[in-house]
Amino acid sequence: MGDDNMVMDKNQISECYDLVVLGGGAAGLMCARQAALRGSKVLLLERSDEIGAKIRISGGGRCNFTNRTVEARNYLSENPDFCRSALARYKPQRFVEWMESEGIRYHEKTLGQLFCDGSAEQIVELFRRELRRLGVQLRVSVNVNHVQIENAAEQLSTFRVDTTGNSYRARYCVVATGGLSIPKMGATDAGHRLARQFGMRVVEPRPALVPLLVEPRRREHFASLSGVSLLAVARCGTIRFREHVLFTHRGLSGPAILQISSYWRPGHSIHLDLLPDTEIGTILNTPELQNMELKNVLALHLPRRLAETWCELEFPTKPLKQINAAQRERIEKLLHDWEIAVTGTEGFAKAEVTAGGVDTRDLSSKTMESKTQPGLYFIGEAVDVTGWLGGYNFQWAWASAVAAAEAIAERVNSTA
Repeated sequence: MGDDNMVMDKNQISECYDLVVLGGGAAGLMCARQAALRGSKVLLLERSDEIGAKIRISGGGRCNFTNRTVEARNYLSENPDFCRSALARYKPQRFVEWMESEGIRYHEKTLGQLFCDGSAEQIVELFRRELRRLGVQLRVSVNVNHVQIENAAEQLSTFRVDTTGNSYRARYCVVATGGLSIPKMGATDAGHRLARQFGMRVVEPRPALVPLLVEPRRREHFASLSGVSLLAVARCGTIRFREHVLFTHRGLSGPAILQISSYWRPGHSIHLDLLPDTEIGTILNTPELQNMELKNVLALHLPRRLAETWCELEFPTKPLKQINAAQRERIEKLLHDWEIAVTGTEGFAKAEVTAGGVDTRDLSSKTMESKTQPGLYFIGEAVDVTGWLGGYNFQWAWASAVAAAEAIAERVNSTA
């Protein structure tokens, strides 16, 4: 076990902490920091050998740490209103102000997304310094084998956390173990299993913010488009996102597709408006273009490879003057509402986050505490709250962590 600060004999019980946080990702780090800042004695256990693994890789290594504008509509959940309380009490500006006070420079990209000017490692290092300054006991490379309640009959029970070789006690336990996305980084369903252990429900986890796969008969054509990108509108049902779409060897990716993937369900198709800013019907009727082939006209407004492949799939190219009015209407409709059958996703291995998770019906929206087990809290990606692409999931991690930490610190201080 990665234990630089304390050596214990196997199975020896450590001193009791106010709080044990399971998981050293964004939510766990923020919770440990906020609780310790308010005087709580905190132990943080991380399964990997480093904290903040997802922080490091996010945003191309620059960490899209929040968004200027965060609202409940930017999140998916079986209970869309659950996230409102935490998000209202910890707004993006509070995290931005912390970054500014620590001299971490940042910049804004499209749609309010905020990124570090330097490396995402700056944020990880900031948390590392804060935990050290506040006296948080950090243990890495720790496998949690079991969590149980001691003194359950008493008014103030204790959590016993058994790891390989050591056991720890704490008055409160926060589960910040994340979801199932990116298993090569150590993602597991530990948090969901723990929730079920304490009688809580779990909404079936599924990959979100993930590339989509097209039906096999179309993959050869899509493979020829691999690397082609364009601004488009992706739609699934009534949900739409206007961002870039990227064609891959097996299907579709890019921001618009990652966004819409969180709403996609098996059996559904997605629809693309390939020319959201172009009156293609008017262009098809332009007199001076009538001798041009359809694919060449489309190539004036679309990437050439896409124009050619689209014609192979949907309408054999020919000079515009040979295309009648009804056919032109059909071409226009298809270009603005191109239906693509989707057979699946690239799975948790390529998903940026996990949708689903601990059922919010079994959590307090104000404190993130379990309704079935007092003193047990779930935060971040482990919970059935999933943000859009663009810093929203980090903001949920920060906000849900602060909600739990402040509630715990208040209880700790009231019984001190």
